[in-house]
Amino acid sequence: MAVEAEGPCGDHGPRWALPLRPPLCLACSVETLGDGSASLVRKKHVLSRLQDALAWQALPVVQLLAQDERVCMHLIGTLFGMLHSVEDSSTLNLLAEVLVRLVVELKSEQYLHCILDESQKELCKATTMRSSLPTFSLLGKLADAVPGFADILVVKHNNLVDHLLMGLTYPNEGIKAAVCYLYGKLYSSPVGTERLSGHFEERLCGVFLNTLECAQTKELQVNCLGLLKELLKSDHFVSILMNNSKTEEETENPDFLEGENPLPLVLKKLLLTRDEMLQAASSHCMAAVLVHSPSRYAPAFIRADVPEFLFECLLCKSEILIWSVYCCLLLLTEERLFFSKCHTVYGIESLVKSLRGVLLLNNVELHKQGLLLLTEILKRQPVEIKLFTNRGVCIEAIDVLMETVNCPVLEVAVEAVKAVTVFLRKDHLSCPPVPYEELQKLLEAVLKRCADLSPPQSSKRHAGDLFSVSQSHLANRNLGRVPQRQGQFLLNTLESFRNACRLAVQFQGDFMAQENAFTAPNSVRKDTLSNFSEFLLRICDSLCIPMVMSYLERAVSPSVTEVFISTLNTLFTVVPSMRNKFSKKLASSSFIRLTLELKARFCSVQSNPVLNHTCSSFLCSLCLNLYSATEKRRTSQEEQEMSELLLKGLPQLNYTIAESLLLLSETPEPFFLDQSLCSHQHCFILLLYFAYTFGDRFVPDAELFLAVRNFLLSAQDHGDCPPPHIIRAALYLLAVCQDKGKALDVRSLSTIKRILDNLPDLSLVYVHCPLLLKFFLRYPELMGRFGHQVLQLWFSWEDCKQTEAEEADFGTSSQLNTANPLLPILKSNSSILLILLDLVSSSSVEVAWKVLMTLRTFLERNDDVLVCDLLRSRFLQILQQQLVESSSATLQANRNLPVLLSLLFLVQLRSKGIRELDSTDLRLLHQVSNLCGKCRPRDTDLLQPSLNFLYWSLHQTTPCSQQRAVAVLLSNVSLLELLQKVLESTWLWSPPSRPAYLSSEDALLCSGWLLVASLLLYQHRYNTEVHQTLSVDLAKVLNAVIFRNKKPILLLVSIMQFLRALLRQNFSSSLLAIVGQNTAPGATQPQPSSLQDAALHPLAMQQVFSLVVSLQNLLVHVQLQKDLLFSQAVVACLETLVEYLYVKNQDVALHVVSQPWHRFLLFTLLSGGQKSFLQPEILRLLTLFVRYQSSNIISQKEISQIIQEAAETNIAELSEATSCALQLFLSQIQSSHYQLEPEQSGIIQTLLERLLGQRTTCVKHQDIVCLGSVAVSLSHIGD
Repeated sequence: MAVEAEGPCGDHGPRWALPLRPPLCLACSVETLGDGSASLVRKKHVLSRLQDALAWQALPVVQLLAQDERVCMHLIGTLFGMLHSVEDSSTLNLLAEVLVRLVVELKSEQYLHCILDESQKELCKATTMRSSLPTFSLLGKLADAVPGFADILVVKHNNLVDHLLMGLTYPNEGIKAAVCYLYGKLYSSPVGTERLSGHFEERLCGVFLNTLECAQTKELQVNCLGLLKELLKSDHFVSILMNNSKTEEETENPDFLEGENPLPLVLKKLLLTRDEMLQAASSHCMAAVLVHSPSRYAPAFIRADVPEFLFECLLCKSEILIWSVYCCLLLLTEERLFFSKCHTVYGIESLVKSLRGVLLLNNVELHKQGLLLLTEILKRQPVEIKLFTNRGVCIEAIDVLMETVNCPVLEVAVEAVKAVTVFLRKDHLSCPPVPYEELQKLLEAVLKRCADLSPPQSSKRHAGDLFSVSQSHLANRNLGRVPQRQGQFLLNTLESFRNACRLAVQFQGDFMAQENAFTAPNSVRKDTLSNFSEFLLRICDSLCIPMVMSYLERAVSPSVTEVFISTLNTLFTVVPSMRNKFSKKLASSSFIRLTLELKARFCSVQSNPVLNHTCSSFLCSLCLNLYSATEKRRTSQEEQEMSELLLKGLPQLNYTIAESLLLLSETPEPFFLDQSLCSHQHCFILLLYFAYTFGDRFVPDAELFLAVRNFLLSAQDHGDCPPPHIIRAALYLLAVCQDKGKALDVRSLSTIKRILDNLPDLSLVYVHCPLLLKFFLRYPELMGRFGHQVLQLWFSWEDCKQTEAEEADFGTSSQLNTANPLLPILKSNSSILLILLDLVSSSSVEVAWKVLMTLRTFLERNDDVLVCDLLRSRFLQILQQQLVESSSATLQANRNLPVLLSLLFLVQLRSKGIRELDSTDLRLLHQVSNLCGKCRPRDTDLLQPSLNFLYWSLHQTTPCSQQRAVAVLLSNVSLLELLQKVLESTWLWSPPSRPAYLSSEDALLCSGWLLVASLLLYQHRYNTEVHQTLSVDLAKVLNAVIFRNKKPILLLVSIMQFLRALLRQNFSSSLLAIVGQNTAPGATQPQPSSLQDAALHPLAMQQVFSLVVSLQNLLVHVQLQKDLLFSQAVVACLETLVEYLYVKNQDVALHVVSQPWHRFLLFTLLSGGQKSFLQPEILRLLTLFVRYQSSNIISQKEISQIIQEAAETNIAELSEATSCALQLFLSQIQSSHYQLEPEQSGIIQTLLERLLGQRTTCVKHQDIVCLGSVAVSLSHIGD
């Protein structure tokens, strides 16, 4: 019979034809398959066509077969029969596939029952189990393809199960594989699991485990593992497989456990294969066992050393295997035995390498699972068992963690940060040397990764602080919702940073961990604990705190703030040397306010006890650190009292700022002192004190001032005496808020006085603060009672270096007031000066010196305060006291005396113009001159201000007083002896290394020469009696001016003043003896070398010319330096010299004046900065030349030019020195022989009248000026 034809089959008709190409007759196909004479090839071809028909045209096939049930049953029976008659494997597979497809498409249970019945019959009549393989295979495929097949088999054909068990014992792994596959399908059904539970427990378990253990082929191994996987879904089967029903004695015997529990060993055997699929399935089965109860089943696997082989599997490349191993190991970590057997120590290196390799894969879940496993190992590893025995593995773990932290996938980074948190344990990192540098990089990576997730921080900052806290960090919390994952990431980051800080603190007690002992000699040690600790503090500043503040601006989480505050509290002990500085910067950045607001929001009504404890502990530590940093005279007892107060009161201080202010003003009930209320008030005052000390003024000043005042009134009214540190804080807050609050009334001032009077010592409540000083000096009631003590404390606490810095030249008054805030207070209340002067007399040397320095600065900077008369009398008393108390031997050791003398000179310098010396002035003059007589020339600090004072007394007084002053000084022999020594020390002078620098020795020499020159002048003028003469070597004086020898200009000018005085007196004075000139009666004088020398005696002609040339050179030098005073002094000396020559020998004088180099001198001076003749030194030189008719120096034409220039100049704009010099020049022109035109004469007369009028109206300037530390009279130098 033909199966295929071009048209419909002639025997069966078109209804059996299937729409295939070529067409297929279904009836013919059935007949062909049942024909015993048909060849196998033909039957195989028919099966192939049927397979195609069922695959592509299943509906027509089913419709045809459904018409006649007998045909359908016949076809199924035929196909089933062929399964046991055909031996060709490919044909058998084709038969099974067609049969399964047919049953599936028919969708009728009767056909399943038919096959199952036939299978039962076939298995029963089979002579050998080998022939049952097609049946088992068919049943397995049916179980795969037909839903509910397993239920039908175990419920209605359960006798087949016995044949399955027999197949499992047959020594053929193909049959065993088919049976195991079918068992797996049966046990995957809940019905099958329930019906076959007893079968497994009683019969199958042992056979199956034996089969699994002995399996050789991969097919059998895979099918066994598939069955095992299904069995392990049931806790009951797991218990049976793991043989959990043993006695305690048997459980404690590991050998027995391994012998009776082959499953761990069998699975371990599969791990040893090189087949990654079997290894993955094995580890998956282990995880399936452990997931039911790690505590029950993990010991069996651990004692079988399964973890060791699991760790080795991590070195593979299979993601599935690695995932399975991660899951299995993760479950094993829940058993302590896993760690005590040191499996983690063995496997940590494999895990780290596995993680490094996994990071190269694009599998986020695998990354997370590996990090989770690492986290659990790091967290659960016992402290006594060191995990990282190899430093290289530890560093590699740090590198892996750093790489995962920087992973762009947030979920991976979150797991990595969790791993970092538990990694930062001392026992994990105690293997020396500790890798501090790597830890720094890791922490920096964690913080930067977290900071990258945070938006930029608000711009509302405290500028200039170490770090800033936005003033609205809580008010802006609802501006936007922060993603939950970001908040969790921040929390994990803070926990890791806190653990790092704790780690640093723990390592402080471990000498081996403090620095790298293996560092090479003479090399810089970077891997040290100190560097790591400083890094923690530094990165907290730059990253951690700004990041948290940015987060708190948008959301406030109790858990985040708890870890953050706890971290800051730990940082106090990380770098003990930086504790106080760190505390100051926290306080100045509003952290006291922040912590109080956190407590008020989250810790009220006894909520969040952990956060409350953390915040309270932080505030306590912060306050104690600030106390240690700010209080110079702190005591351990006061610190202990403050600590007890804060520890007791802070946990209950959970109020808002407004509520706390009300609490501060609250009054206790009468006759009952509420200790809790007092504790709260005292704590809040302390917190405010430390916050305000560092600029965190988070309470309105006026409200705080009123609240603190009410607190003190309430305490006094109810007999409560707050401890000194509370009084100190309250007074400070009153002082700080005084400018914004109302002035204290009489009752408040009386209360403060009573409180302070009850104290044994005012220093107990003193705070070194300008505002507190101002507060006490503001109220007369307080200043009169406590002003002396407060000022003494102020100067006792004032820094000496700061006081010395006040001597510098400050640019603005605000800078000066910043340096010494007492100065503006003194200016507003000069009566405080009396208290300061009392302090000079009654206080210690140190305090007196500071007071004098302050007074000196005050007088230097405030010319408009008239206190000279008040101060002079007090200075006389103080100076007398100092001189009485100090002997000549101890005079030089008195540190205050030089400052007192400087101050005395400053007071005198404040006097404007000429005044009469009163009795106080003369007594001061007497005392100071006596003091000078007790000094040595090297006592420059004492002599300099003293000589300045004596010099002032001679020049700034009336002629009558001047005469008395000269008499007082010349009667003091010891003073004159001292001046003699000073003059002689000039010739011992050596050039300094800095020529322009005026040393203290040079300054004393200048004052000495100026004072002697003044005494010579006024002794001659008033013919005062002399009790002691001075002597000087004229040659040395002349040589000093002629050769100069790099002497300071001021010293040269001072010597020239002395020389001018000698020239004016013709070298004849009862006060001075010229060395080398014998003045005894009848003595023979040395003969001059020429008549000119004889006329000029004691000068020689050669000395005169040398002196003139030197003066010319010096004039050019000082004129280039634009020093008007010195240039006038040189010209004045030249004038005096010419006058002396004119008196002695007119020819010589005229010869000297007419020398042509004078004209060259004028040209040199005119070629400087100013091209005008209207310069004081040039005008005075021209006047000199006109006076002595030196027409070759200055011509008539040049005189006319000068007159014309003066006529065109605005006289009012000329300086006083220029005006005087021009007047002298014009007057000299009028009285000279020069022929002037009438127009020029008129111009001269007009100019003189204008100059005279200007001199009468111009303001007189201070005549005494200080050049360096030398007092110089302008009239004395320039006249």
